[in-house]
Amino acid sequence: MLDRIVEALEPSLGRVGREPVPLEGGITNHNFRVQMGGQEYVIRLHGKDTELLGISREAELIANQAAAALGIAPPVAASFDGGIVTSFQRCSSLQKREVATRASEIGRALRAFHDCGVVLPVTFWVPELLERYAALVRGRGAEPPEEYARAQQIAARVAQALPLRAARPCHNDLLAGNLIASSEDGRTMIVDWEYAGMGLPSFDLGNLSVNNELSEAQDEELLGAYLGRAPSPAEGAALKLSRVLSDAREGAWGVMQARLSDLDFDFSGYSRKHFARMLEAARAPEFERWLAAVQA
Repeated sequence: MLDRIVEALEPSLGRVGREPVPLEGGITNHNFRVQMGGQEYVIRLHGKDTELLGISREAELIANQAAAALGIAPPVAASFDGGIVTSFQRCSSLQKREVATRASEIGRALRAFHDCGVVLPVTFWVPELLERYAALVRGRGAEPPEEYARAQQIAARVAQALPLRAARPCHNDLLAGNLIASSEDGRTMIVDWEYAGMGLPSFDLGNLSVNNELSEAQDEELLGAYLGRAPSPAEGAALKLSRVLSDAREGAWGVMQARLSDLDFDFSGYSRKHFARMLEAARAPEFERWLAAVQA
């Protein structure tokens, strides 16, 4: 299949030089590095049944192109039924500790994307995702774990405090693996835009924060760079609530992927980890204070 795809790309990208080489990383798709027309590219083949995860390939393409125009994502070279091609970037993938040192730069990059004016054809809203995932899991003959219902309750409370009103284009999947440092100029770039949708800007900040284990001080730095000023208590609380919302989403995603994916990955363990962190945060007295701060 990959040979056929490469052959179909040759008229636009040039003849194949080196054969495609699998790239490590990623727990949804399959990625290959290939040389065509003297240039290097990454071909990504979409994983199985990814539309059931709430992924819109149209939104991914639009978001990646908009982010590339801002200089914060690799340019899109081509797209095809079942995949996308981006320019290969000589880079290093970031570890969580490295993400923390780049909090200000990433905050400014996210603000630029949120403000870019592009309108994506789908909405990314965690309560809806959780409801959809639960229905699909049950439709496949399984029952979500008991933590799932609690995640839905917590997400509903956060959504009531942080309603999706002025939706902006968002990335929604800011794991360390989706952040790279260019070997040419050192700048941070964001990859893997498949969960992009019109969503809550604070979700991107909370998602980045919790997935990369940012400290309180690093959250302040991230939010300050994003806003261009010192954050208010309500803005800080919105980021903290979005961390909780992110873990609800990640836990539910793991439950869903355990039923869908054919990749060798411990999705059940991934789900348990995120649900446990979500429940710990929701039980803490700070959780009620965050809700009160944003509602005030």
